[in-house]
Amino acid sequence: MRKQPETEMTTEAVQKGTDWLSGAGLRPTRQRVALATLLVGDGRNRHVTAESLFAAVKAEGESVSLATVYNTLRAFCDAGLMQEVTVDGTRSYFDTNTHDHPHFFWEDDGHLTDAPAEDMVISRLPDAPDGAEIASVDVVIRLRKRS
Repeated sequence: MRKQPETEMTTEAVQKGTDWLSGAGLRPTRQRVALATLLVGDGRNRHVTAESLFAAVKAEGESVSLATVYNTLRAFCDAGLMQEVTVDGTRSYFDTNTHDHPHFFWEDDGHLTDAPAEDMVISRLPDAPDGAEIASVDVVIRLRKRS
């Protein structure tokens, strides 16, 4: 699996992470700031698993438990800072790009990337059953290397 995130804990990156939290009304605790800095400190979008983010924050020397990483990612999603993308019902990835867009899931090494939204056209969806409305449509395109 690809190592993500790769953001350094520079003063500028920490400030971006802190601003990201404050903009969503989240209290910037030490642990949240450390995770936010790794996620958005360089201004690039990230697709992470809780485990990959946990490994990255530990590599930075921060003291954060895996349970805290999971809880913090959920809080970031609840605050609208991230979206959760579930692949095959068992793997959750967390995406800092909250705009509607499709994803490529690379089966060979288990990572998720953005797919070009401008190239995708969904011309029709089935009607929602009575009493329901479509909340969103998630598109994950599974890829593998050719043999």
